[in-house]
Amino acid sequence: MKSLFLKIFLSFWAAWALSLVLAILLTIAMRPARHGIESQSPQILAEAVNAYQTAGERGAHDYMEELWHTQHVRAFVFDPAGHELSGRRVPSWIEDVRQGGPAGGDAAPGSAARGGPPHHRGWMDKLLPDRILRQALTLDGKRYTIVLELPPGPGVFFGPHDVPSLWIAIAVILSGLMCYLLAWSMTSPVARLRKAAQSLAAGDLSARTGAPKGGRRDELAELMRDFDRMAERIEGLVDSQSRLLKDVSHELRSPLARLSVALGLARQRATPEIENSLNRIELEADRLNQLIQRLLTIARLESGTDGLRKTRLSLRELVEQAAHDAEYEIPGRCCRVTTTADAKDEFLVEADPELLRSAVENVVRNATRYTAEGTTVEVRLERQPAAPGEAREIIVRVLDCGPGVPDQALAKIFEPFYRLDDARNRQTGGAGLGLSIADRAIRLHGGQLRASNRKEGGLEVEIRIPAVAPV
Repeated sequence: MKSLFLKIFLSFWAAWALSLVLAILLTIAMRPARHGIESQSPQILAEAVNAYQTAGERGAHDYMEELWHTQHVRAFVFDPAGHELSGRRVPSWIEDVRQGGPAGGDAAPGSAARGGPPHHRGWMDKLLPDRILRQALTLDGKRYTIVLELPPGPGVFFGPHDVPSLWIAIAVILSGLMCYLLAWSMTSPVARLRKAAQSLAAGDLSARTGAPKGGRRDELAELMRDFDRMAERIEGLVDSQSRLLKDVSHELRSPLARLSVALGLARQRATPEIENSLNRIELEADRLNQLIQRLLTIARLESGTDGLRKTRLSLRELVEQAAHDAEYEIPGRCCRVTTTADAKDEFLVEADPELLRSAVENVVRNATRYTAEGTTVEVRLERQPAAPGEAREIIVRVLDCGPGVPDQALAKIFEPFYRLDDARNRQTGGAGLGLSIADRAIRLHGGQLRASNRKEGGLEVEIRIPAVAPV
């Protein structure tokens, strides 16, 4: 928490500090020149004295107010006795200037300021109002003193009605920039983490966030490093599992081959009494051989797409052949397998023929295995309409009339060795690998496999695979 908190805290105060500094610099840079008022100071003094002599304090007051409203200059005029002509309350700093204190700014050249010689102004002094002191003699020989204060020009730092418009504008712009940089700094690792998580969920176990080993040490960087370590661990576990599966399958083939040889020799010397036992041994050996073959198929599919030999083929022809073979393999159950498709469409795809045929056959055989006796398994071929710019897909729907699958198990039936009902799977000879092989094969072709329960009863398995345009 400390790292992100410190980053947010420092960003907040950095934005305000930059706003203040920039506002000060702009105020200094945009300050109106003072020499124009300086040259007018004798005239202002003469007019103020004339207004006082003509209409008294009220006349001097009205003149001073008009000067403030028209030129934003505050003026104080004193007679020889030190009395302010307009009768206004005199600020203490004005009195100090009149009596010879610092004027807060350089006295005008040729003025009779008694505050000593002009001094160089620092940058902080430049933020204070310019103050000018002049003295002049009237025709009757009286000495009058004028003190002028020149505030920053209108709209430079404070806008109309004393609203700090420049400060607000600078603060909004700089705080927006700092917030953008801070948000980018915080969301950039989150975006990389999200992308890596999506790739990992899609099956790419090599996905990493690319977090640097050193450098950034806040909580988000640590989270990225933890994710990379987790992904590396998962990849290692899956690879070791795949190697174990492959190695065990290969090792089982040798004793299974010897068992088949021994079985053949035993048949040559077998008596009719033990023939049934030998037949049972042969059946179980064949099942074990099929299981090993499927395990090797899964291990090969998990290794990636390197072994794929894709070619353009008709999915319609492949599906019809798979449906015909599945119907041939279920004699005695009075079940049928029908295919429905547009007669004018060949449903062309780019795929590995053997691998795609195995996937479709596994799905159709699974449907014929669990559909009710005397019912029909429907295989429908459809072309999914696509929006402009999107890839078109071909959908193969396999619908049976079986008991269906509980909703919570719909996603699990594509996992290896998952059995919804052990007794039913033993009865049908299933090992829980057919749909798992089909799912991996379809994903290698850029498609997806989904299952859902039909409202009228039974299971619907949907195969989606990218289509190719006809030649």
